[in-house]
Amino acid sequence: MKAKTILIVLIALIAGHHAEAQKKGKMITVTGTVTNVRLLPVSGALIVVDGQSSGITSKSSGTFKIKLRPDTRSVGAYTKNLGTALVMYEGQTVLDFVLDSTKVIPNFVPEMDEGDRKIDIGYGTVRKRDMTTQVGYIDGQSYANASYTDIYELIKGKVPGVQVTGNKILIRGINSINSDTGPLFVVDGIVVSSIDNIPPQQVKSITVLKGSDASIYGSRGAGGVILITLIGAGR
Repeated sequence: MKAKTILIVLIALIAGHHAEAQKKGKMITVTGTVTNVRLLPVSGALIVVDGQSSGITSKSSGTFKIKLRPDTRSVGAYTKNLGTALVMYEGQTVLDFVLDSTKVIPNFVPEMDEGDRKIDIGYGTVRKRDMTTQVGYIDGQSYANASYTDIYELIKGKVPGVQVTGNKILIRGINSINSDTGPLFVVDGIVVSSIDNIPPQQVKSITVLKGSDASIYGSRGAGGVILITLIGAGR
């Protein structure tokens, strides 16, 4: 009888653990539409998850598709002209938003115009529009990047001209002095030989420099420069 009771308890614990793991780990695919008060589709509306940009926008038809974590608390939609809409998330697989220019999303700060973004170039910051070549920027704290467990996967496919194979990175571009030379890694202002052991969750931002914008680092920056700022960095 005692053994049977123990077995039942063990089964219950295993089942509970499995259910909890599923609850935490399985992403939920959510679709929906964004419209204005006339119920016309809104294109380019940014989907906001728990007050953070997801990087996903609505299509010309007003539709969108996103994967959410089960512990997501709120989902919203935002445009500069039509304002925001917000719903509390309770596991729905379909979400529709109507933008009426009156509501705001708590704690959400809309991103500035891309050209006005301040880019850390290792010896200061400049506006992106003032850079001489195309600069790659990755927001490490964006909701869209939250699920990465490998920093190379975080970088892969995010910046045009950056080729990632395993833990090898090449920055391609007509301004590169030597396109077969790996980039210089600079983490919080310090040159490092490897970024293998940096957890993506600790990355605040990644900036990719090439050509004349990387020339401040001399010959070391011939293959481009990857600047990584970690959360809690002093500057």
